[in-house]
Amino acid sequence: MIRTQIQLTEEQAQALRDLAARRGVSLAELVRQGVERILAESERREKRQRALAVLGRFDAGPSDVATNHDRYLAEDYL
Repeated sequence: MIRTQIQLTEEQAQALRDLAARRGVSLAELVRQGVERILAESERREKRQRALAVLGRFDAGPSDVATNHDRYLAEDYL
């Protein structure tokens, strides 16, 4: 692990110490959990943005394939 230093307000530090005590974990572990949550959320947002960016970029073809699949197959293979 890499040691790092952060600055918190008195209120933030006390609230984190209290929460860590209630959960039975160290303050450092609580901070690591928070960092993991932020990173996971950021990754989900980036994936969602990439998915939304491709919407409408591709032609899906005819919209009646479910209904007329036999006709389309016959046209292509016969």
